[in-house]
Amino acid sequence: MNIRNKLPLYRLAVFPLLQWQLVVSLVTALVAWGWKGPQAGYSALLGGMIALLPNVYFTYKAFRYFGARSVKAIVQSFWSGAMGKLILTAALFALVFAGVEQVSVPALFVGYVLVLCTAASALLLVKGFPRH
Repeated sequence: MNIRNKLPLYRLAVFPLLQWQLVVSLVTALVAWGWKGPQAGYSALLGGMIALLPNVYFTYKAFRYFGARSVKAIVQSFWSGAMGKLILTAALFALVFAGVEQVSVPALFVGYVLVLCTAASALLLVKGFPRH
């Protein structure tokens, strides 16, 4: 018997990380806008959104079940969330390159990588992380 998690997205433990990713994306876009102009600003914002939106999808899929009796469903939902995240990321990059005129590729990838680095450094953002 699978136990479905009925918590809304904003109540999940991973939600603060998603908020940090949004903040990093917006700050990166503002810095790029001020440094290189509006084209770099919206390109950096698009790069940040390309990283953030698949993470929101993964969070939604991965945390749908909980409990020891739901192990099979948890593994399956993590797997489908990860595959969906990869497909969504590729589709968003394709949409940006095909549909956005005059995109600044360096700014796009800087926004993308900085948001990914936020996810990679999530343990440093968690309260109570042991420091040696």
